Amino acid sequence: MMDISSLTNISSDYITQVYEQNRANTQVTEGNEDFGSVLNAAMNVINETNDYQNAAESAEIQFALGESTSTHELAVAQQKANIALQYTVAVRDKLLEAYKEIMNMSI
Repeated sequence: MMDISSLTNISSDYITQVYEQNRANTQVTEGNEDFGSVLNAAMNVINETNDYQNAAESAEIQFALGESTSTHELAVAQQKANIALQYTVAVRDKLLEAYKEIMNMSI
């Protein structure tokens, strides 16, 4: 595994695009985010991940049928789906952690 901690100023277009979409959809003011808006953003990430998974599966089928001979495009589609899935799992874990923290708060 490579250490990427030395890399700075790197931005993922996917993450930026999803963040901007979710920000526009929820119309939340700064510092006043509620759990519902965060959950809505997570659901949008899940839908995007599903789209990437479907695209990768479609590329695999096209390659298996001989309609596509580009192993590069197949690998790119699979890698996009894999990274999106890893990101979605990380977001899920953070949401569950936040939910547990909220549930443990005393009123």
